[in-house]
Amino acid sequence: METVLGFDFGLKRIGVAVGNTLIRQAQPLSIITAETNDARFAAIGALIQEWRPACCVVGLPLHPDGAEHEMTVRCRRFANQLNGRFGVATALVDERYSSAVIAQKRGEAVDAQSAAIILQQYFNDYAES
Repeated sequence: METVLGFDFGLKRIGVAVGNTLIRQAQPLSIITAETNDARFAAIGALIQEWRPACCVVGLPLHPDGAEHEMTVRCRRFANQLNGRFGVATALVDERYSSAVIAQKRGEAVDAQSAAIILQQYFNDYAES
């Protein structure tokens, strides 16, 4: 059994989810709201130290037709930074519509739930059985 962390990267918030390869069920974990990159990566580093994931999954936003855009590039860079800073393998998962399936109240942050959807998609579609 290995732990996997999932990330829904955003410029203001980063949603985080956790799951493992045994039961293959993702659960929302937290939302990182630190404003500086150093503070964001310090918070991520604390989570990686606590959970010791075998892999980190990052949602990859794309246009509905599959074309890349500015946030696609930022998410790829974020995944590369996770790998480079913490030595953890990373995987990218298409996150189109992940936030759209969450019932949300006005002003409610759903980033951790979005991260759980991204991680669950990884377990369902990408992770080896």
